[in-house]
Amino acid sequence: MGRLTVALIVSSWAVPMSILVNHIVPEPYMDEIFHVPQAQQYCLGNFKSWDPMITTPPGLYFLSLPATYFIKACSIAVLRSTNGFLAVICSILVHDIIKNLKPSLDDRKATLYSVVLALYPLHWFFTFLYYTDVASLTVVLAMYLMCLKKNYMCSALLGAVAVVVRQTNIIWVLFVACTGVLEYVKVKQKHKDNMLSKPKNDQFVSSKGVNISSNLKKRRSGNAIRTASHETRLVSLPDRSSGLFSEIQSIILVSWHLKWELLVSFGPFLALLLAFAAFVVWNGSIVLGAKEAHTVSPHFAQLFYYSLVSCCFMAPMHFSKSQAASLTRSFLKNRPLNLLLWLLVTVVSFYLVHYFSIAHPYLLADNRHYPFYLWRKIINAHWSTRYLLVPLYVYSWASILNILAKVQKKVWVLAYFLASAAVLIPTPLIEFRYYTIPFFFLVIHCHITNDRVWFLMGFLYTSINIFTMGMFLFRPFHWNHEPGIQRFIW
Repeated sequence: MGRLTVALIVSSWAVPMSILVNHIVPEPYMDEIFHVPQAQQYCLGNFKSWDPMITTPPGLYFLSLPATYFIKACSIAVLRSTNGFLAVICSILVHDIIKNLKPSLDDRKATLYSVVLALYPLHWFFTFLYYTDVASLTVVLAMYLMCLKKNYMCSALLGAVAVVVRQTNIIWVLFVACTGVLEYVKVKQKHKDNMLSKPKNDQFVSSKGVNISSNLKKRRSGNAIRTASHETRLVSLPDRSSGLFSEIQSIILVSWHLKWELLVSFGPFLALLLAFAAFVVWNGSIVLGAKEAHTVSPHFAQLFYYSLVSCCFMAPMHFSKSQAASLTRSFLKNRPLNLLLWLLVTVVSFYLVHYFSIAHPYLLADNRHYPFYLWRKIINAHWSTRYLLVPLYVYSWASILNILAKVQKKVWVLAYFLASAAVLIPTPLIEFRYYTIPFFFLVIHCHITNDRVWFLMGFLYTSINIFTMGMFLFRPFHWNHEPGIQRFIW
């Protein structure tokens, strides 16, 4: 079991489902009406053509060109097959990342985890349509894997590809670079500690085998070792039991000592960031087309939706007795301070939900999307409903952070939270597919080792996939004000 097994399992559903989708839905649907014609223009070599309604860069179209070149066709089925192929590659990348993060994990478990994540509903569904989501996730994970392997130049180049597929991936480029710096600093510090911990022997052996030592040399050597040890302690990295500010302070100090090494290793990431900043200044916005409908807005509630949706997709882990007990124990460790903190977070959450919940016109008008029904039937069913959900939001983030903090350094958890916030908060439209990349990073780094949890998640994902694909293919409907067949979609 391993890469080949993962690829074969994912292919076993990707190929027949692609054939079925192309048979029942042979015409471009939803966002495909923009992406497919644009890709076909690229197939013709017309790279100056651009649809002003497309909001993302042309990375997906370039990734599709090799397939269209070899097959000698640029039909919608061929273009959609790009995502089917990338979904297989993505599952292999997940397998390799899991093995890299946990080398002791056997192939059977790594295969199981990779296959279950390949079934994640938002990722699985868009495998069969010509959207940017699968390509975006695949390239971001490839970038991350190269960073884990310490091939920083290749990682930065893949980061550039990720940004060309979807511009918000610049945040994940920064996140990957940040995790790379943390790992680089950790390895360097560990190496220095090992060097200093080696015993120094100033003795030498005479030709007769008699040990002769020099007290003067011993004293000088001992002083040097103590001085070096003292300097190292000033910049040593704390363990996970240390506080967040202690971790940040230590990392800054160590990074300063390694500033030139870090600049050389991670310079390509910095160059990519500067190039992206120049693009935003030149373009006047992070969005390419339809800027009026995709203006950056402070949508803090989006971060709450993400936490709750993610916990629901990991329900066997987050909504279990063991996790509730873990959160309770964590709360009781320092009850007065934690009580004050929870109250403060809850009050702030109520404030953010009240003032920063955005109902985008697309959300209110388009009944083809599931968020349309979630908004109408749950979030906005009554004026009080959005506030009644706040305790669930708070619990969801508390559970996510609690699980991550058990296996990751606090500064890593902070970086993950900030990256997720930077991607989601400026997005005014509730689209669950925007949650895919942060969700994959979350699951991969939770280090879930309970096979029962994975099997339950796999069952949950399969059930949702059967329902959503069944609704998409076999429950079409019509609008009175617009011709054509409409279908339910994420």
